[in-house]
Amino acid sequence: MMVIIFALYFRKIKLFGYRVFLIYAVPLGLGITWAVAFALTASGVYSYKDTSHALRVSPWFRFPYPLQWGTPVFNWKMGLVMCLVSVIASVDSVGSYHASSLFVATRPPTVGIVSRGIGVEGISTVLAGLWGTGVGSATITENVHTIAVTKMGSRKAVGFGAIVLILLSVVGKVGGFIASIPDVMVAALLCFMWAMLCALGLSNLRYGATGSSRNSIVVGLALFLSLSVPSYFQQYGLLPNTNSSVPTYFQPYNVASHGPVDTGFVGVNYVLNTVLSLNMVIAFLVAVILDNTVPGGRQERGLYVWSEAEEATREPSFLKDYELPFKIGRAFRWVKCMGL
Repeated sequence: MMVIIFALYFRKIKLFGYRVFLIYAVPLGLGITWAVAFALTASGVYSYKDTSHALRVSPWFRFPYPLQWGTPVFNWKMGLVMCLVSVIASVDSVGSYHASSLFVATRPPTVGIVSRGIGVEGISTVLAGLWGTGVGSATITENVHTIAVTKMGSRKAVGFGAIVLILLSVVGKVGGFIASIPDVMVAALLCFMWAMLCALGLSNLRYGATGSSRNSIVVGLALFLSLSVPSYFQQYGLLPNTNSSVPTYFQPYNVASHGPVDTGFVGVNYVLNTVLSLNMVIAFLVAVILDNTVPGGRQERGLYVWSEAEEATREPSFLKDYELPFKIGRAFRWVKCMGL
């Protein structure tokens, strides 16, 4: 509730010339709510206390290193699932690239620039896997919303933020402090953040014909089927009125053992049951198939705004916006023959 009040009702209030409540709605709301909860717990109103002791047991300094969790294990079934998920994540990154270019008032990226960005994400994901982080490296749509709110689109700010995050990653107490945030507060923040993420995704529809029945049906079917079809797969084979103890983000992998798809091959069943229980996979497949098969003009589909990207490749201002920093691009001139 505090985040909603700061982000919506106090968004125009300025302190020291900045819209502090709009920019820092999440940390302010979390800090105030956590402080009130601490005061109520200390006064005896609430009896619940942290049982994980994450902040106390975490070390002050810990330096991660490659293969710290052992030798990587490759599973071809999970590899196929991750390949498809990576394709969808790449499509999401492309959309984030285009949205960011509009927020910083520059031309949309060309095919070569997009390929370069996807390639860097792939290399970063491999490095993340070697370090055992458990998650890949991809463009986060929430950061696009941050650019829109803060009006800070400088790559120097992004680089400085990356350096700060790297330094904080070796301080174990920082991770312990974040891990000690009460689950109920994390859930409340996710409700707000996912709502903003959904709103940002839907805002991209403004580049097409928003009043078109074609676009409305495509978006509506993609959203509805992405919720209903995975739900059917996740609940298939479970007894009525029973709740699975597996967290929601692990449900797709739990479905592999009891999904409705049965082709006679265990590996194929695993891949299909897992893939079809992922919400983003269903939304991606439905949207791509319908958008590319249902007749519609370029302007109606929202493609007209990106049509001038290749024409601007010779403009000095365009090259300056997308060139690599510290003249690194000179060492990679040879990749132009590959279209990058």
